[in-house]
Amino acid sequence: MAPFEAMTSNNHSGSNFTSSLGRLVEEETQQPIMTADKVDPNHPALQGSLTPPANCPSSKVLNFSPGPTNLPAAVESTILRRCFPDPSTKRLGSMALSHRSPEFGAILRNSIALTRRVMEVPPEYEILFTQGGGHGQFAAVPMNLCPDKDAKATYIVSGTWSSRAVIEAKKYCTPTTISSVNEDGATFTSFPSAERIVAEHDPESKFIYMCSNETVNGIELHRLPVFDDVDNTTVPPLVVDASSDFTSKPISWRKSNVGILFACASKNIGHPGITMVIIRKDLLGQANPFTPGFLNYETNILADNVWNTIPTFNVDVIGIMMEWILDQGGIEAMEENSVAKAELMYGLIEDSNGFYGTPIDKSSEEIRSRMNVPFCVAGGDEELTNLFLVECWNRGIVGLRTVTPFKQGIYLRASLYHGVSYEETVVLANFMKEFAARHSISKDVGETTMVAENVSSAMEPASPDSSCVDLSIFSSSPTGVDMALTLPKNFKVSSYTKISRDMFAPPALAPASTTLR
Repeated sequence: MAPFEAMTSNNHSGSNFTSSLGRLVEEETQQPIMTADKVDPNHPALQGSLTPPANCPSSKVLNFSPGPTNLPAAVESTILRRCFPDPSTKRLGSMALSHRSPEFGAILRNSIALTRRVMEVPPEYEILFTQGGGHGQFAAVPMNLCPDKDAKATYIVSGTWSSRAVIEAKKYCTPTTISSVNEDGATFTSFPSAERIVAEHDPESKFIYMCSNETVNGIELHRLPVFDDVDNTTVPPLVVDASSDFTSKPISWRKSNVGILFACASKNIGHPGITMVIIRKDLLGQANPFTPGFLNYETNILADNVWNTIPTFNVDVIGIMMEWILDQGGIEAMEENSVAKAELMYGLIEDSNGFYGTPIDKSSEEIRSRMNVPFCVAGGDEELTNLFLVECWNRGIVGLRTVTPFKQGIYLRASLYHGVSYEETVVLANFMKEFAARHSISKDVGETTMVAENVSSAMEPASPDSSCVDLSIFSSSPTGVDMALTLPKNFKVSSYTKISRDMFAPPALAPASTTLR
């Protein structure tokens, strides 16, 4: 059997989408916890539940969680077959292998080699698999690069995760902070320019730290900065937290002077419980003597990555995920797919005539995250936002608001990692269009009128089952995907909405070049 024989088509024509995802809708049963447009604040959807109701018409949960999240269906199928073999094969899966066995040694070398190939990692870098997640690396980075607390470092603070990183770093080094926080002292909608970083960084810094994608704030560097293009100034090596965008775009390892890049697995490359660290060899040997062994990069490299028991299964999964990326066409194809999904979502937001909003304005689209699209409903209207979440949950669309240690705020997030296909993004986009059409106010030049006043007399209320998303439409067009919104038969617009004339225009098809193999 081929490695990904079970894989359905992942191109944007969606020709096999119906067979892989099935019908999302047969009928919808309204939840007793919801009455009209009022939602019980204890509704599971408002508590971050990722499990739709038992009578949900979906045959598959559409998971837009910020992580952990699911992997592509073909990868999960391969994991099930390869990592959990039938007993009759008389072989052990990776979860049962000793981390020092020759069988696992082969898996470890394969995963490292595949990662190096996919991401074009130069030979002067070592690849480690560690534990402790991103927070573990918040401590490990300064402990490995700063021999004592007096050592200097520069931290670029552009959102939630880089803010947390510098707080941890203060225990182990003396950081200088270059922040893009807004005047309110809490929000972020920009990233410091390369010129500013060159001007304000501490020249004695052991490293410059940044997060390439802030999942909470929706800010992403589509390419790492190249400081030599500013004024040919030599700056300290770059440390990059790429936990949520690793494998979604190429990395300019040498040109950007990357010293360390780390990525938690649970977004785009695997399951939670393992973190990949890629470190340039010349930076080894500088660790604080109090650095714990399992966080010490040099200790683990000298022990061939098995100084302690690493999560064998998770290493295997990363290798399978890297195989899948190569099978899809490599890193270029991953970036094309990520761009297509993000453009679909941002385009819908911009065309909603204000019904949906996002904190990163179109004028700053060069830093809009492709991985995590934050959006609000009707300017953050609490009742409509809650209703939106409940209706999504009833349809099997989950993860748009999960429980976090951060302030909830008005924004939801659609996370578009590799486990979310373009076709699944279309399902969310079509539902968002339908929801906006049912809860908007017309905004014509010079006057504002209620749409319901003009159409309610000619329409009856929609039936409960008509508002579900029917995935059978994905095989109805010549191209295999009909992305036009199918409205309920007896569609009625309520008095909340702002309808624009192109509200019902279909999402733009992705360019032909974004088709994945």
